[in-house]
Amino acid sequence: MSHSCNTSTHESAFSAYSANSLGAPWLKAFDRKGRKESARCSQRRAYRPRRSPLASFVLLAICIARLPQLVFGQIATPPAAPIQYTIALADLLAHKVHVTINLAPGAAERDLQLPVWNALYQVRDFSQYVNWVHARNSAGTPLPVRLLDKSRWRVGDAANGAEVEYEILAMLPGPYGAELTPKHAFFNLAEILMYPVDARSAPVQVSFHAVPPNWKIAATLEKSPAGDFAAQNYDGLVDSPVEIGAFEETDFDEGGAHYRIVVDADRGDYDLTKLVPVTKKIVAAETAWMNDRPFRTYLFLCHFPRDSGGGGGMEHAYSTAIEVNAQVLTDNPLAFADVTAHEFFHLWNVKRIRPQSLEPVDYTKENYTSALWFSEGVTNTVEDYILLRAGLLDENRFLHRLAGQIEELEDRPAHLFQSAEESSLDAWLEKYQQYWTPQRSISYYNKGDLLGVMLDLAVRDASDDKASLREIFQWMNRNYAQMGKFFPDSDGVRQAAEAVSHADLKLFFTKCVAGTEQIDWNDIFKSVGLHLLRQPETVADLGFSATRTFGSQPVVMDVRAGSDAERAGLVEGDVILEINNRVASSDFQEKLGQLHPGDTIQLKIQSSGRQRTLQWKLGSREEIEFELKDVDNITPRQKARRAAWLKGESLGGTSP
Repeated sequence: MSHSCNTSTHESAFSAYSANSLGAPWLKAFDRKGRKESARCSQRRAYRPRRSPLASFVLLAICIARLPQLVFGQIATPPAAPIQYTIALADLLAHKVHVTINLAPGAAERDLQLPVWNALYQVRDFSQYVNWVHARNSAGTPLPVRLLDKSRWRVGDAANGAEVEYEILAMLPGPYGAELTPKHAFFNLAEILMYPVDARSAPVQVSFHAVPPNWKIAATLEKSPAGDFAAQNYDGLVDSPVEIGAFEETDFDEGGAHYRIVVDADRGDYDLTKLVPVTKKIVAAETAWMNDRPFRTYLFLCHFPRDSGGGGGMEHAYSTAIEVNAQVLTDNPLAFADVTAHEFFHLWNVKRIRPQSLEPVDYTKENYTSALWFSEGVTNTVEDYILLRAGLLDENRFLHRLAGQIEELEDRPAHLFQSAEESSLDAWLEKYQQYWTPQRSISYYNKGDLLGVMLDLAVRDASDDKASLREIFQWMNRNYAQMGKFFPDSDGVRQAAEAVSHADLKLFFTKCVAGTEQIDWNDIFKSVGLHLLRQPETVADLGFSATRTFGSQPVVMDVRAGSDAERAGLVEGDVILEINNRVASSDFQEKLGQLHPGDTIQLKIQSSGRQRTLQWKLGSREEIEFELKDVDNITPRQKARRAAWLKGESLGGTSP
């Protein structure tokens, strides 16, 4: 899951990409200086990787800038003074963080902005957690601080520099948050660090203070000999999440790259020796599928909480943050693999193969894009292909999951009037309960997942099996990411698909991506010898429906009038904490689907700050189950095409 966009200038992002990639001369980053960035959304990606020559590049750039001569016809300007941040873990129990920002001499008035969103396509107004803001000069004299709007402060009399200090609460758990507790700290830095509006592109330095003596720090930021962390600019800084605590860590090498796995969880809730082989298979399969590895080191930050119903992941330039409930990790062998395969593929799709509409990031308001169906949904498509290639998923399970995606879309009446592009634009409404009703919306994850499969099969048909979704991504990687460009949303995907298939796919994109026509699933799957069966099935009658947004616990969306659920006291808006004494987490729909008529269901729910336990016996109802099965008289050609499709490659197995 991924879902925020902190982006910078081309200089910073392309420099990071070049410096940390194989076969990309670091001087190329300097030669391209001044052009717009090429990175991905969900945050930034201009970090300075470890053991990279980027530090040499920065030094060279500074030296050249100081030469008293013309550079590209203009007088070279001195580099911007670095912005220095100090983050003090002031009070673990009260979640209090003290941030100090040292501003170099400059303008008489300096504006500081705290982002209103990060890590999710949701305005969350992190300024709600700011307790106070103070400023003083080098002599310790207080400077005036004035609030301009809910997330911006103006410091006066700052011409000779200023030291700004503020207190902010870090109490948002999970991969999309910033949290400080007696057990650990995890920071998406955009959620706690203001930036000088006039110096967002300036280099930054960060130090952490009041860290308990037995705690360690894990991040992908460059580290100085003095122990400070550095980034080329604010956008690069906030695209590197930071884990601080007494975590367990392991590492491995694969395909010439070094990978670290850092885990914050109770030792008895996970087995590190089981996480490594799963992760290793996934990174090997994805780098091979993309024929690319734009990094030398990569960091997995993993949380396995016992008491959280959240879960999911947040991608970053050279790292990802992953959360899976501890019980889910035990019960569902694929839970960790699913989120890992998805988030790691965001290394390309979104972080580097990035929609133009997400650039530049505006930290003060929403960034709208119509391409989340591709950036998020088609990442789901690739996720399943990768799990197949890695041997973590078999054909039957793959087809079962695919049929479930079709059923999910067909069960939402909104699929007849909300397109995949419109769903992408409406992502900012997902925090509102009413928006999630089946009559109001579809999911760009769900429809995008299916569009990825449909586009894959369409390109195979059009190219006589010489191209596939894999070739589309490799083409976009070469022509956008590695060229320092962004793709023009759905039109860019279409251009790539047409380039590798040598066919006109306008009708597909008009009807399926921008449109809402009913999809003929049997026509879609006939080339691989499958058809969709709709069969009646007797299932448990829950009497309610529920949904779960990113990182949250399920919320009851609808309670059927006259149902046993209603008689038990369940009402719309109740938050489901537990299902039959198990935390209601990311797999809550699967847990509900395992119940049978006659079973007793027990829900621990919360509403208006009060917890209650409800219980009732389940009745039965008829519903239509979707299943993908072999067509009658399947041909050898269809079998061969299916085998190639399930490998995620064209029949020839090579890229054009």
